Amino acid sequence: MARFNRRRFIQYGSLAAGTGVLAACGNTTEPDVAEPTAAAALQAVSFGTNWYAQAEHGGFYQAVAAGIYEEYGLDVTIQMGGPQVNGTQLLMGNAVDFFMGYASDAIKAVEEAIPKVTVAAMFQKDPQILTAHPDQGIEDLADLKGKPIFISKAANVTYWPFLAATYGFTDDMKRNYNFNPGPFLADKTSAQQGYLSSEPLAIAKEGGFEPMVFLLADYGYTPYATTIETRQELVDSDPDLVQRFVDASIKGWYSYFDDPTLGNELIKQDNPEMTDEQLAYSLEKMQEYGIANSGDAETMGIGAMTDDRWQTFFDDMVTAGIFSPDTDYTQAFTLDFVNKGADYYQG
Repeated sequence: MARFNRRRFIQYGSLAAGTGVLAACGNTTEPDVAEPTAAAALQAVSFGTNWYAQAEHGGFYQAVAAGIYEEYGLDVTIQMGGPQVNGTQLLMGNAVDFFMGYASDAIKAVEEAIPKVTVAAMFQKDPQILTAHPDQGIEDLADLKGKPIFISKAANVTYWPFLAATYGFTDDMKRNYNFNPGPFLADKTSAQQGYLSSEPLAIAKEGGFEPMVFLLADYGYTPYATTIETRQELVDSDPDLVQRFVDASIKGWYSYFDDPTLGNELIKQDNPEMTDEQLAYSLEKMQEYGIANSGDAETMGIGAMTDDRWQTFFDDMVTAGIFSPDTDYTQAFTLDFVNKGADYYQG
């Protein structure tokens, strides 16, 4: 599992320059002993992501690279996720202090008596999409009813029950999605799941056409995504730490959307397979669709959450058969650390 913090980032960026500096200083006297820095007093914090480093994690990487976490007295190490990473296990096993979560998983944790809590939601819209071929008479999400759709196993406990309950999608429409667009490209009548900022670009490059894109968040699917979650005991024992991490992360997202250069450099160091083209495309789509900064976040600030929004999502998923109506979904989150206003985070 990759790990990255600001000091490691600075070391990477300084390697080439360091050789030249040493050569230039060859005739100087013995250097002064460095004074202790503020870093010595920083509080170490670990944050686990849910996938390989990408623009969708950009605000967190920006907060490391730009020194925003340090301004809040934090030495944050990002532990990059991947397909085999179980965030709840890492979090509850004290392997990380915070993890990048998802609203449905937070409520499911309540049903399983797992004491974790969501403290901020960086994405107002889940970037989950369905894509379809153009020129097939598909103009709206509802037009996909009866069509073969390539979906992952995880869809069965997230968005698929919502689509079944709301749009009448049926299980005989499901095809197994193995994260390869080949089967979708081969069948013009089919649709495929994806991430707003990834699959459409891959399809355009491999298939040579711009696919139809249906962002499920714009069709009534309302979970918060790219959340910050932590253990309930940390919220109880050190709310100041939680507040500082949340505030700095939110400011990191504003900084990333303003100029992603520093964050992108760190993302590429953590994930060498990431390209500038993909980063630019992802950032463009996040901004175009208001993934982070729309709805309540426009006035309350990035990271915003509301009781009403959580209840709406819970009620929808109860209807879809995912959650028990007796679940106390309010245990899944707290509003104590967010909603300070957009101006506060950009000041």
